[in-house]
Amino acid sequence: MALKLMYITNRPDVALVAEQNGADRIFVDMEYIGKSLRQGGMDTVQSRHTLEDVKSIREKISKAQLLVRCNPVHDASEDYCSTEAEIDGIVSCGADIIMLPFFKTASEVERFISAVGGRAKTLLLFETPESYKNSNEILALSGIDEVYIGLNDMSLGFGMKFMFQLLADGTVENLCDKFKKYGFSFGFGGIAAPGGDVPLPAERIIKEHYRLGSTCVILSRSFCNADKIPFSQLDACFSDGIKKIRAEEKICLEHPEHLEQNHKEVVEIIKTIVGEKA
Repeated sequence: MALKLMYITNRPDVALVAEQNGADRIFVDMEYIGKSLRQGGMDTVQSRHTLEDVKSIREKISKAQLLVRCNPVHDASEDYCSTEAEIDGIVSCGADIIMLPFFKTASEVERFISAVGGRAKTLLLFETPESYKNSNEILALSGIDEVYIGLNDMSLGFGMKFMFQLLADGTVENLCDKFKKYGFSFGFGGIAAPGGDVPLPAERIIKEHYRLGSTCVILSRSFCNADKIPFSQLDACFSDGIKKIRAEEKICLEHPEHLEQNHKEVVEIIKTIVGEKA
């Protein structure tokens, strides 16, 4: 089965282009509480999207699912409303799926599931060392629809130099095995368009998704940065990039015998990137 491709944007015009070219989910990112502090200085996406963005995207797309990342579980304060009020707003604006980021305990997840109350699908973003440690307790809860691994924050939490080290040290594989044991669809990380001249290209990451049984992935900012290229070029950017991804997936399906060798090579590439000796 082809990977579900997710693209982060709060621009309705960009969302429509992404949808028309085969993006399966449009991702509105409302998370901001604590994010700048823990990712300060990193070249990561910190979106600060709003409920108005959720509403405007909902009105524009018709085929792709609308995924919204809320804030971590929190109480009301002078600066923001409670988790429950935030999720009520997200639901009222038409989200199909709500993603919970940066949780650590089963009790946080239970509160999130209760707040959603079956009004949208739930997607858990495992991205803290604590969520990894408590994964069995968390995954045993009812009311979870999908799960995902956030490589940026989890690698930071484990003190790693490079987010894809989690592919090399077995962390991602261990979590994926648990996800499969509990029967959840899952994904991890992000990918650019295949064909890039980088040490760890998208082609190799796609093969890892297929080796591990992943079902979805985020199209990274480097896949198509809608803020940096003219709108007139967006259609070609999405069309070409997604076609390349689907072509790589076809290779994975036709030659599954190559996936284990690719994994071994990925581990060696990552060791080289972070300066480890083989």
